[in-house]
Amino acid sequence: MRRFVLIHVWLFAGFQRVLSVDLKDVPTLGSKNTPRLLSKDSVVGGFEYHVNQKHSVLFYQEDSEEMYVGGTDFVLKLDMDDYHVIEKFPLKTTGQQQCQEGPCENVITVIEKFQDSLFVCGTNGHKPQCWKLFSSVNNQSHEIVESYEGTGISPFVYTQNSLSLTVEEDLYAAAPLGTDRSSLQFRRKAGSRTNVWMYENWVTEPTYISASWVKRKEDPENEKIYIFFREKNSDHSPEADPWISRVARVCKVDEGGSKRFFQNIWTSFLKARLVCGFPEESLYFSRLQDIYVVHAEDWHDTRVYALFTSSWNSTAVCIYSIGMIEDVFENSTFKGYDKDIPKPRPGTCVKNSKSLPLTTVNMVKDYPEMTDWVHSVHYTAPFYISSNNYTKIVVDQVQAVDQHMYRILLLATDSGKVHKILEAGSEPFIISETQLSNSSTIQSVKLDSKKKKLVVGFSEEISIVDLQRCQEYNSSCADCVLARDPYCAWTKSGCVPTVPGAIQNVMDGKTTVCSRSLEESNTVSRTKRDIESTSPVNLGTMISVHSVPLGVPFYLSCPIDSYHAVYTWEHRGQSSPCLQMQSNCLHLIPAMAQENYGMYECVSKEKDYTKEVKKYHLTKQIIPDTRVDLDIHYRKNGASVLSNTVSAIGLGLAAALLH
Repeated sequence: MRRFVLIHVWLFAGFQRVLSVDLKDVPTLGSKNTPRLLSKDSVVGGFEYHVNQKHSVLFYQEDSEEMYVGGTDFVLKLDMDDYHVIEKFPLKTTGQQQCQEGPCENVITVIEKFQDSLFVCGTNGHKPQCWKLFSSVNNQSHEIVESYEGTGISPFVYTQNSLSLTVEEDLYAAAPLGTDRSSLQFRRKAGSRTNVWMYENWVTEPTYISASWVKRKEDPENEKIYIFFREKNSDHSPEADPWISRVARVCKVDEGGSKRFFQNIWTSFLKARLVCGFPEESLYFSRLQDIYVVHAEDWHDTRVYALFTSSWNSTAVCIYSIGMIEDVFENSTFKGYDKDIPKPRPGTCVKNSKSLPLTTVNMVKDYPEMTDWVHSVHYTAPFYISSNNYTKIVVDQVQAVDQHMYRILLLATDSGKVHKILEAGSEPFIISETQLSNSSTIQSVKLDSKKKKLVVGFSEEISIVDLQRCQEYNSSCADCVLARDPYCAWTKSGCVPTVPGAIQNVMDGKTTVCSRSLEESNTVSRTKRDIESTSPVNLGTMISVHSVPLGVPFYLSCPIDSYHAVYTWEHRGQSSPCLQMQSNCLHLIPAMAQENYGMYECVSKEKDYTKEVKKYHLTKQIIPDTRVDLDIHYRKNGASVLSNTVSAIGLGLAAALLH
């Protein structure tokens, strides 16, 4: 008996050793703001760099068969079918300049389709330079041609703020004109139209996030380019936000003012405050982090998805329409101006901007800011708020079985995760979380909507994420429907990429759409459950039988299929909550007593669906000889008190204490 007591003490000492484990990243069961599923093995391709990259830029156009990746001293051309490298363009620093700070390397910062070639710019040893790249054709090797001097297009150092955009035959960019980050402004830098830039007093220490051209098929002369950025707040009072987020616009046809006044300066520039938060409480997320624009046939319906961070370590997504943004620019008064507004109204697109009257141009010069703020379509609150530190956002559109087009937000965190979030009405639904890297942050993301893939750039590799991982919901029709994933639907072959006539309920995820006949005819291998049921017990669940002596510690475990479900342990008519440990639900018994024997059922409930996940039967074990080596005895019987389970039990206890 002395040996038995020593093992008992040893097991609980093991518990103590692992109680300090950090479980802050473990999702809380049943929580509205947690992912329903923690995805695994979602990376379906990609490649590793030979040397880790400090910065990467991705370029891809829909319907193209290639993607371009820019790193340090090179651009790669990738095949979009299997992501192998088709071609490598070496782009070493040109000239013999001596770099005073850091190595003389050429970090690629800009890749655009411009005029007749691929247009690439890089830091070029602190002397920005641009090139035109021509791929190899008909056994002719590729060609690299120096084109523009890159100042104002590429930053001097990759960490400096910059952006670029091509519109028809014109190149727009924002990058510093000096190594000290001076004169950072949005310009039309090259192309068929006149080069135009900003008046120096329009913005204060800006950080440019994105620029987007919104087409108007019926009225191309009124097309605008929208610039999203944040700038330093001129109000330095303690209660004021240090940053103000902005949307600005310029007319595509703007050629600047006359030779006498505002020559080569935007005559149509206007800006407005972009707000995301709780207007009634005057509480706002003030720091714009990233932008993704979803274009629509009717330009009014084009949506802007904006990612914000706050001073209280929280992030939010707000959604805006171009129609609402335009309403502010066209109808708001001008901040600080109380006289009659001249005609044409400042900011109006005209065929010949050089002929605009002086009064209109002077208004743009001195009063470019709108009085009214641009609010989100949900107005009273952000669409989505999270404690996760998101850094990137892209948005896909997916047609579901009901023929409705749903939008999926793909949010990248600073810890190498991607969250897939459904926009269905005004409420977000977090479908899944995919951990792509444990060692590095996400540098860049690009969506391939046609192939339903997400390309993610890390310092060490490019990863390709399959957005149609329907096999993760393959256990039953209920699992597939509860996922509310518009990429996936239930058929006789299981949960597969959405096809007409399949079973799906994206709007509310209620499993009543699952027909009994379809479920019974399904031939998919069941690994976690047998037959889908809306009753609390699935009679087909396998029973795991364990023979356990009195007095020993013991734990039961069942897998967590959904973090939106509530799990309980049922025993002798009593329910006890699940002790969550990563992707498992535990029930801990510190020391087996007579009342601990019998049948245990792990039950999950989500919406209208209840299922029995796992079933145990614990029986009393009689040990006639106390000198038996318990470790060998338990190994033979498969009991869960073996030494290699100590860490798992300890983690469960830690989770119990934290919850």
